[in-house]
Order: sequence, then structure tokens, then C-alpha cells
Amino acid sequence: MAIKSRHPETLALHAGWRADESTGAVAVPIYQTTSYQFKSPEHAANLFALKEFGNIYTRIMNPTNAVLEERLAAIEGGVGALTVGSGQAASAFSIQNLARAGDNIVSSTDLYGGTWNLFANTLKDQGIEVRFVDPADPENFRRATDDKTRAYYAETLPNPKLTVFPIAEVAAIGRPLGIPLIVDNTAAPLLARPFDHGAAIVVYSTTKYIGGHGTSIGGVIIDGGNFDWAANPARQPLLNTPDNSYHGAIWTEAVKPLGPIAYIIRARVVLLRDLGAPLAPFNAFQIIQGLETLPLRIAQHCRNAEAVAKFLSERPEVTKVIHPSFATGAAKARAEKYLTGNGGLVGFELAGGREAGAKFIGALQLFYHVANIGDARSLAIHPASTTHSQLSAEDQIATGVSEGYVRLSVGLEHIEDILEDLAQALSA
Repeated sequence: MAIKSRHPETLALHAGWRADESTGAVAVPIYQTTSYQFKSPEHAANLFALKEFGNIYTRIMNPTNAVLEERLAAIEGGVGALTVGSGQAASAFSIQNLARAGDNIVSSTDLYGGTWNLFANTLKDQGIEVRFVDPADPENFRRATDDKTRAYYAETLPNPKLTVFPIAEVAAIGRPLGIPLIVDNTAAPLLARPFDHGAAIVVYSTTKYIGGHGTSIGGVIIDGGNFDWAANPARQPLLNTPDNSYHGAIWTEAVKPLGPIAYIIRARVVLLRDLGAPLAPFNAFQIIQGLETLPLRIAQHCRNAEAVAKFLSERPEVTKVIHPSFATGAAKARAEKYLTGNGGLVGFELAGGREAGAKFIGALQLFYHVANIGDARSLAIHPASTTHSQLSAEDQIATGVSEGYVRLSVGLEHIEDILEDLAQALSA
């Protein structure tokens, strides 16, 4: 029975699954299998030729993963999704599905350090150029575009800069040119809906808020089904020219009877098949458990983070608080336009620079010092010496990282305990 709802609270519990037909089990099973029995030689041949869809091998698809994919696509308002082994794999695949050696993408400078390294170094080594521009002026994306530009890329609520990206403005620049906007919405699930503002593809690290429990690495790519990949064939050659690995299939034509899913189908049957970064079924099961409570958790993360930001703004040791509620001007307008809540991340700068940051981190007792965000627990890190340490000093500043910057991922503990730990660490 299909559950018809647009509300994430309902979809997080019911989309993609009702019960097991043979046993009546309500919980999604873990299909811990590598392979699947084919019904006949003809059935097997049809699956491999993509004449019909079904399970072939867990490197490409799995029934547990399929429930998570359908559920996330329903919540986000997309037409299909592909789970992968990590958020980093999702970011890489989202670009590699459109760009090859000699092509380029234009990316916001406001990125997580791991994504910056992927774009500036690894993709560069693969022949894909990434042109970084400041999103404060959306027209910077147009200025950096040429005939080989295949996509624009950004984070909704950049980690750790926390300045909301102008989604509609940049999407509107790209669409007439045949260039899709890919948005990493990891830090703002349920708080922002990029597809509603013109984004074509959304990616997540499901490791973070979607899972929430800090036990399982994963990522997902979601196709909005709202971008005409065939409108400008020269702009998107990977989807509009013959694919030799499928006997010359042209993806925008081959899957047309099934709907606007050329992008997400190619990501699965080419990239996931050939590069092999699948999400483990057990991790999919774990992430489904987290997703079921995401609507409740994200609201509490927001409330606690608001209180932390206000508390830090009143402390003499803190020279600046970085949080959407403290934004001004155009940044404030974008936060109000795109977010329904300000998220669970809070940044702040200490007057004593790197030494003060290290001392603060070392004094924390409740907060964990880990390289993660979105956990139910409160977490803290000093980006300049960890997550963004591979970047040059100039690139660190571009991403919003200073020597004295500390990033908090505010958890679900009682706010009095959170503030007490911050107070004693600041006083240390």
C-alpha cells in the first residue's frame, strides 16, 4: 500500500516500505547478500541489457538500499536516488556522471575541506578542472563558465562557513545554459529543499544528520527529475552521446519511457558498476533507523544550536559567532529565504587564535573531539589543524576557516549541560 503524503514526518517512516509480503515483518530486512537468483536465462539477459530492472549484484543494487533510496527521494521531492558508500563518494560521482577529462565545473568556495581537496586535487588529476568562485555574487558562476562547463556545485549550509548559498540565483544562471546545479544539503536536511529552488541534483553524506547515531558511513545522490538533459546535447555529452559500455545506448533516449531519470540511471549502471562504491546493506539498515527520527532530531539540534550561539555571543573570549541567526545583509536574506531552521552547527572565533582553539578543545568534557557532524552527541573540532589542514592559508580563509575558528556540532543533550561544558572550557 503506497502512503500518499508530502510530510517528511510521515515519509521518513513509511515511504518505500510497508511490510514484508511473505512474513508480514514491519521493519526493513537487511538483505545481506551479494547476488540474486535469476528466473531464467532470458531474465538474466534482460537485466544485464537493461531491458528490465531488477536485482543483479549488490555492488549495483540491493533491496535494503532500495528502500532507503526511495524514502530519501520521496522526502526530498526527487524522482530517484542512488546510495553509495560515503558522502565523499556521492560528491565525486555527482560530478563524474557529467564531466570527464577536459571538462570543468564551477564550484562555490564555501566547502567542507574534504570536498575542496577532492575538487582541487583528485579531480584535477583525473583531468576535470574545478573553478572556485565566491558565491556572495552569484554572477561569478556565469563569469567562470565556458563551453566545457558541465555543472555548478555548492553546499546549502557550508561546513564550516555557515553562509547560506544562493540556490535559486545560481540555478537560474545555469538552466538556460544547460548547466545543472548540484547541491550538497548535508548540513540542512528537512531545513532546506533545494529542488524547490531550481537545483537539479542533491547529495548528502547520510553519515551525518540523516543517520544521526555516528555508527554508519554512507552517502546518497538524489535526482530531482526537473532538468532537461536533452535540451542542450552538446552541453551534456555523457548523457547524449553513445555509451560504448552499453552497445551505444544514449541515456536520454534509452530511459525516456521510464521518465526523467537518465542522470540517476547512468550513475548507477556506469559509475557504481565500474568504480564500485556501494553502500553496505547493514549500513543502509542503520541509516533507515536514523532517518525515521530525523524530523524530531533536527528540530532539537536547531533549538540547542540557537541557544549555544546566543551564549557564545555574550562571552568575552569569543570575538565572533558564525551562525545563520547572526548573519547580516544578503547572507541574512538568503538564510531566511532558504532555511526553515538554522541547523545544528555553530562556529566561533577565539581571540587567542590557534593556541586558544587547541586549549579550548582540550578542556571540553561533554563534547567529543571528532571529525564528524550531525551526531546525536555534541561534537567539536578545530578545522585549521584538522579537516581543513591540507588547504593553503589562503584557501582556508576562502572556506571560512581562521586560526582561531572552532566548529561545534550541537547535539541533543540537555542545553544546561551543553552550556556548562562550553563555559568551563572557555574559562580554562
